[in-house]
Amino acid sequence: MELLISSAIGMMTAAGIYLILRRRSFAVVLGMTMLSYAINLFLFSSGRLMVGAPPILVEGAPHSDPLPQALVLTAIVISFGMTAVLVMMALGAFLEGGDDRVDMPRADREPEDRA
Repeated sequence: MELLISSAIGMMTAAGIYLILRRRSFAVVLGMTMLSYAINLFLFSSGRLMVGAPPILVEGAPHSDPLPQALVLTAIVISFGMTAVLVMMALGAFLEGGDDRVDMPRADREPEDRA
């Protein structure tokens, strides 16, 4: 199970970084989301991977650590808020500029004396 989880975290991280390096804002938003999911999986797996173990303490039963699960729940809420802010910023830039590219327009990149 550790190999599967570590492979999933690695692939999601690679896909997130690839999407963040794209020039379109929608791809950047998807990349940030993929990275946040990879981080959440990493935090969740740091509390011990056990199948069928209760997340709360039961007398004599094996249990997983509940602290990473609480951290992941908090991280999920924060990532939803961050994604909403990114989507609104991308939507505002698209409506303002008419394009969803994340780099500056050519006219803004050139100095005033050349234009």
